[in-house]
Amino acid sequence: MLTISGLNKSFGGRTLFDDASLQVNRGERVGLIGPNGAGKSTLFGMILQTEGADGGDIVFERGTRVGHLPQESLPVGEETVLELATTGRLQFHASAAHDMDHEPMHVEDHQAIVRAKKILRGLSFREKDFDRPARELSGGWIMRAHLARLLVQEPDLLMLDEPTNHLDLESLLWLQGYLMDYPGGILIISHDREFLNRLIHGIIEIRNGQLIRYRGNYDSFLEQREALEEQQLAAYKSQQREIERLMRFVERFRAKNTKAAQAQSKLKQVERMERIEAPEDASRSIKFRFPQPERSGQKVITLAHIDHAYGALQVYKGMEFMAERGQRIVLVGPNGAGKSTLLKLLAGVIEPQAGTRELGHKVKFGYFAQHRVEMLQAGRTVLEEALDTPQRVTEEFIRTVLGCFLFRGDDVFKPVRVLSGGEKSRLALVKLLLDPPNLLLMDEPTTHLDMASIEALIYALDQFEGTIIFISHDVYFIKALANRVVHVQDGYLAHYSGNYDYYLEKKAADALRLRPATPPPAATAPRPVAAPRTKEDKRRESEERQARAKEKREVRLRVAELEKAIQDLEARQKELTEALQSPETHQSPGRSFEISRELKSIGLDLMERSVEWEEQATRLSTLEAE
Repeated sequence: MLTISGLNKSFGGRTLFDDASLQVNRGERVGLIGPNGAGKSTLFGMILQTEGADGGDIVFERGTRVGHLPQESLPVGEETVLELATTGRLQFHASAAHDMDHEPMHVEDHQAIVRAKKILRGLSFREKDFDRPARELSGGWIMRAHLARLLVQEPDLLMLDEPTNHLDLESLLWLQGYLMDYPGGILIISHDREFLNRLIHGIIEIRNGQLIRYRGNYDSFLEQREALEEQQLAAYKSQQREIERLMRFVERFRAKNTKAAQAQSKLKQVERMERIEAPEDASRSIKFRFPQPERSGQKVITLAHIDHAYGALQVYKGMEFMAERGQRIVLVGPNGAGKSTLLKLLAGVIEPQAGTRELGHKVKFGYFAQHRVEMLQAGRTVLEEALDTPQRVTEEFIRTVLGCFLFRGDDVFKPVRVLSGGEKSRLALVKLLLDPPNLLLMDEPTTHLDMASIEALIYALDQFEGTIIFISHDVYFIKALANRVVHVQDGYLAHYSGNYDYYLEKKAADALRLRPATPPPAATAPRPVAAPRTKEDKRRESEERQARAKEKREVRLRVAELEKAIQDLEARQKELTEALQSPETHQSPGRSFEISRELKSIGLDLMERSVEWEEQATRLSTLEAE
């Protein structure tokens, strides 16, 4: 469906892509990953022809319909939310290999409107929003409406750039389930690890200017990359030993007339070597300790008999809430249920219309939200702002923390006034971690972070000895931190004294318990009488049986072939590993390098064949069960 070959792109003196290639087939769900600035959105732009490449080919299969959701807000006109979801244009229609035309969409039939309403509800729009002018919505809600439009259109390839950024947890889980049954292909940029694990079955990593393909979900990618890095490290070390051995000979004998020619030959051998690079330690763990706050009393914060309304909308009536030291509470619930209002009540940002808010002994709270960004000093640099902390930490430590949150190199000398909203949010988060209060109130802290930064935040908060109350739509982040869940809906708080998995189990059990029993069939209902089978029916059934039997034989044969290939590769891998460990190998010039290169190739073959074996074996089990 999409083929990229020989792609080259440089930007600002930096090479983003160097002879990169990629193939995306029909129906594939693929995640595109890489650190911020690696070129993910740039690649999308080149695919969509909104940005030019320096070289290479990007070719779509004829007739491919493509839809794109960017990170930033899209324009709207005078249309209502429902009209926006049922009219519009696809990004382009590939009417020929290099001929991309915009294709208008006009959806008027009743079924499409019903589908649009269902999708809008799934994305947390209310019925009364359908006829509301879209321009009245916030940027995040406009993005949801555009996402609904794409889902109604059902293009052959759906290109999504951070689609979960503008969603709450409930709508994210709905979207995840919807996309799992999506009939077309999906190419998605996301920093949401759990979302990728649930949805995709292939990863493309942008690394060193290349597009590296991995099978499986994000966790499977991490395992495969670690195995590749181990093999690359072994090959690198082996080559370095070989180079050292040759250079020792050169240094020892280059001045001797009888050995000078041999020394020169070995020096040329070193110079001709195709050097193996040491693997980038992309998965290295963070090893530093963040400052800790003063210990608070056992009872940290209490809300009692809280009433709060926005005009006629009553959000809370007599609400009670209490948090104790060391609890890590995540607030979950549908959009508009009052989660952010509860967090603002806890932070004292809004005053309740009735009831009391009481902080516990020695409690100092910090609220991570938009108003923290506004507290940054526009005239300072990033580094100066981060250094403004009462904690006794070194500049080296602060620069390390800034690096974890995407402020690297000269970025630390940027003035705060020129930072984007996301950069300011990250800087405010760094400041909070460098001088943490003993009660952290956080509203969507992972927005604008890449995966490495999310891991850094989890590491910091996992060390944190105070109390955390937070809202997040990132399930991986929630599972890593929360030890309590509070479900907010219709003004009521349901407390779950366990982690997120415990909450899901209890919710599922409650739903099962409350589900109405299926009524028995009516006694008078007539039994359907099967129509007599014609010769045509019998012929068609026979053909279907033969086709299933043929498919079963082919899959069984492929499983056997893969098992044999895997056994042979494993045997060869063992043989080469033993050879690489033998001292005799390193006495033969270049032999260890050849072995390492073959080992790397075998490792890749093993991964591919093992993944295919698992797919084919599962398919065979399904066929044999039919």
